[in-house]
Amino acid sequence: MKKILVILLVTLFSTYSNAKSIENSALATHPYWIKLGHYRSTTLGSWKSEVDSTEFFLSSEGKTNPEAELNATINAFEGNKNTLQKYSCKFPARYTWLKSKIKNNWPKLNCPELQTWQKVINPQGITLVFPTAFMNSPSSMFGHTLLRIDAKDQTRNKELIAFAVNFAAEPEQSDNAAMYALKGIIGSYPGKFSLMPYYKKVREYNDLESRDIWEYKLNLTERQVELVLLHLWELQSATFDYYFIDENCSYQLLALLQLAKEDLDLTSQFNMQAIPSDTVAALDDNDLLQTPNYRPAFGTKLYHYSTQLNDLQLSDARELMMGNPLNKRNYSEKELVAILEMAYEWLNFEFYDKALNRKVIAPRLTKLLIMRSKYAVPSPLSKPAKPEASPEQGHGSSRLTAKRIQNNQNHNTNNLAYRLAYHDLLDRPAGFIPGAQISFFDLEVSLTDHNTSHVEHFYFLDAMSLAPDNRVFDSWSWNFKLGFDRQASKTKRLGRFFSKGGYGKSYGNPNNIHGYILGQFELNKGDITDQLSLGLGTELGLIWQVNNKNKLALTGNLFWLSNNAVNRHSETTLTWNYAFMQNIAVRAQIKHEKWHASNTSAVLALQFYF
Repeated sequence: MKKILVILLVTLFSTYSNAKSIENSALATHPYWIKLGHYRSTTLGSWKSEVDSTEFFLSSEGKTNPEAELNATINAFEGNKNTLQKYSCKFPARYTWLKSKIKNNWPKLNCPELQTWQKVINPQGITLVFPTAFMNSPSSMFGHTLLRIDAKDQTRNKELIAFAVNFAAEPEQSDNAAMYALKGIIGSYPGKFSLMPYYKKVREYNDLESRDIWEYKLNLTERQVELVLLHLWELQSATFDYYFIDENCSYQLLALLQLAKEDLDLTSQFNMQAIPSDTVAALDDNDLLQTPNYRPAFGTKLYHYSTQLNDLQLSDARELMMGNPLNKRNYSEKELVAILEMAYEWLNFEFYDKALNRKVIAPRLTKLLIMRSKYAVPSPLSKPAKPEASPEQGHGSSRLTAKRIQNNQNHNTNNLAYRLAYHDLLDRPAGFIPGAQISFFDLEVSLTDHNTSHVEHFYFLDAMSLAPDNRVFDSWSWNFKLGFDRQASKTKRLGRFFSKGGYGKSYGNPNNIHGYILGQFELNKGDITDQLSLGLGTELGLIWQVNNKNKLALTGNLFWLSNNAVNRHSETTLTWNYAFMQNIAVRAQIKHEKWHASNTSAVLALQFYF
């Protein structure tokens, strides 16, 4: 009889253990557990977490084995009282989810430090914040995203004192801009989440870097916000390899936000790149975005104010900034108030932008405020209008192009091109910064009518910033291009590896007619040159944005070469781009180029953005 009871107990225990094992195996591959561990499937079908710090895992195999991490986590939660308290408070999101799934008698989460943290934040909602691109910083050329935690008692006037969630690289202080860009591309920097007052980020982006900010309230319930913040608590000590192109700020914020719901998948579509504007569009595709609020940059507001004053009024405002007395002329009270407000805003902008001496500038700012207070007149200066298109309404960042090229000297070709990211000067402008171009990883292959194929070009980076000069800002324009292409020769198109860059001035309005001229240098090496060749020259262009669909551009460059059988080369291009849908455009081009030989080509291209 005893024997039968023993066998029965062993059988029951074995059955229970097997059932538990099967249940845990199912939980280990549950999408929510995979999201909690930041796991992604590898090429060979196994798992690997994007978290790199060992403190995030309870199992020694946790980084690559979701089931081992699940079992270690459950064992920790089912340990003694001290173990339970320690690990449930370190991983409250795991504990909350597993408690709901295993449905056992685990106690209610009780973490005093976490509760104090939640009380200070007082969360009710989350706002996605999108500062637009900052062309002078390698890490911000595509824009940036962060989150604002909206408190229950928050009003529009209290938004700046809310908390912001930011994910950013932690670079070494000794790294220069070039090293920063290189390490960011290859993932040599650690990335971490941080919590800080929102006004600090507004000061950094909106004021110091003069970047417009878009704020999107997210359609999340209080409970969903709580789940996101429980996981943020778990990520306090977590580090990630930071990549500018894919595993960046925008991608990691999506990975955090998708913890709001079990069935929410925001990251799986971003296998190659996660451009901030695309991640905003992904949230929109999941019906998570409300109508955005627009927060114009300090520079945007200042320029808009200047358009409401004539040259003489601006000159008088400049005199006030220098500490000189107000010339009242025959101005009305409204005109005097406009001049005083313009002088104050202009001086305040230069104080931050140029890091002017506080002891000199602060008294001037105070004096201007006192002078303004003597006029009981509402501000006559209007605020900048909200742009018609917000970032998520722009075209997709990747582009696929099919071309037909007719050449008068070389063979005619059919070409196929792919650009990883993200926008050029002739693309549909809605949702992007006017006068800025960032083209990254642009590859084009050609097939001639005689069935020979070539790599026509590969541009690793093609960036251009054409900030125009105006009455307020003395702006410089620049460009940089690095890669490989083919140039006209007497028999066939010959290849070269090159880098080139330039510096100069732009004039006009990027939203209408815009011209630029740059002094340039280049280095060439390849079949087109007999040795390493230095080129000095100029590039100039005129761009006309007819409307949001039509753009025309006439550009040209001329270089004088050293150490080459040909002492100069040139190129002139006339291009028309018509975007008849958000993500489909047609582009026609006539180009004349001369190096070892001359060639004139006509191009017709169909472009798809995604």
